[in-house]
Amino acid sequence: MVTKSSTGGNGAEHAVRVLVVEDEPAIATAIAHRMAAEGWKVEVVHDGPTGVRAAAENDPDLVVLDVMLPGMDGLEVCRRIQAERPVPVLMLTARDDETDMLVGLGVGADDYMTKPFSMRELMARTKALLRRVERAAQLTEQSTAISSGGVVIDRAQRRVSRDGVPVHLTPTEFDLLVTLASTPRTVLTRERLLAEVWDWIDASGTRTVDSHVKALRRKLGPDLIRTVHGVGYAFEPADD
Repeated sequence: MVTKSSTGGNGAEHAVRVLVVEDEPAIATAIAHRMAAEGWKVEVVHDGPTGVRAAAENDPDLVVLDVMLPGMDGLEVCRRIQAERPVPVLMLTARDDETDMLVGLGVGADDYMTKPFSMRELMARTKALLRRVERAAQLTEQSTAISSGGVVIDRAQRRVSRDGVPVHLTPTEFDLLVTLASTPRTVLTRERLLAEVWDWIDASGTRTVDSHVKALRRKLGPDLIRTVHGVGYAFEPADD
């Protein structure tokens, strides 16, 4: 994935392509204007079915996706987009509901913001997503797999299985699992995970870490990641 220097890129061949799927014109316009100021190419659509078609036709580098959309809700849009190819998705919602957040993460969203939000935070989140994708592409040459507790993590192909059964993880879930599993039985603070996985320099996203850990437990089982209350998490399979 190619990014411009504004996201920490390396002399891009093309500008970052962003698809914004948002039915509130004022919000969509504000996002588009702010991203265009970065030199990004932004396409705005206002309903779910059009969003799915636009993602398939234009191969965006990033999707900003509202949950509540006419024609098809954002969760189904995200599911269909991710079924075609992995792409970073930042979901927007008017409700601060943890269930909505977990469902969104479960269908392939990488990050989640609740309205109203600051444009500064939105841009920080989207730039972090793009940097992570670029970094992950550079690490594909690391072919050494991680195997522990029945879990096999193929870093080169970005595939995970447990007890021989493939497990579909979103890009963010995969990066979080690799970070935890690379230092087994070591407690990593939420702040460190935010820095290493999300590329955030502040601690404002601790709920995001918690939600992604819950999603990992739901997909891989509750026994692999130990919670250290008030501190963070450790990859600690019981049979190792």
